[in-house]
Amino acid sequence: MILIGLDPGLGTTGWGIIAAAGNRLSHIANGQIRTDAVVPLPDRLRTLHDELVDVLARHRPEGAAVEEVFVNANPQSTLKLGQARGVVMLAAAQAGLEIGEYAARLVKKAVVGTGTAEKAQVHAMVGRLLPGTRIAGADAADALAVAITHAHHLATARRIP
Repeated sequence: MILIGLDPGLGTTGWGIIAAAGNRLSHIANGQIRTDAVVPLPDRLRTLHDELVDVLARHRPEGAAVEEVFVNANPQSTLKLGQARGVVMLAAAQAGLEIGEYAARLVKKAVVGTGTAEKAQVHAMVGRLLPGTRIAGADAADALAVAITHAHHLATARRIP
């Protein structure tokens, strides 16, 4: 089963695609979609949507997983993150994908073994779980961690052959 993990953000959205066969995982691709902060918000959201639609069309995943929004101290940042997350979920839904949603704490626990892991620990474990993978950046590493979490969840539910 081919799965895409998504780490939404208005400035940078990470994506990572893996193949899962039972408990075996392999890397397919990863990257980051960036939007220009000086461009109006609607145009940034359209760019995010269009580029993600292109990624989905190129790789044709069978399932998607998105990291849930956490609340920032700045309500404006939280709102923008929520808008980006909505666009990411819309693109995946338009592609006909079933979408899993995971809290950051659950992703950390699934990948590292503790929900309080640091980002560096998560990124290091992604590298160990997907050896030889060249990761496009921190947001792509987070997206791969989300995809790994989804694969574990599906395997536990016996939805991956």
